[in-house]
Amino acid sequence: VQETAAGAPANSFMVETDAPYLTPVPDRGKRCEPAHARNSAEFIATLRGQTLEQIAAETTATAEGFFRLQ
Repeated sequence: VQETAAGAPANSFMVETDAPYLTPVPDRGKRCEPAHARNSAEFIATLRGQTLEQIAAETTATAEGFFRLQ
């Protein structure tokens, strides 16, 4: 999963938290909720050598295009 997150094209993924029992670190062991999306985005940014702001901008643009919000 980490290899895929690191190598996926920027416009091909979004960050979500719908997996209730796959809570990201540092909240592992707790029920997952939308507030944990930032932790996932931070981890993906680290894997990709990017900043959180870059990942946020890229995934926001992807979501806006996918849901036709632009």
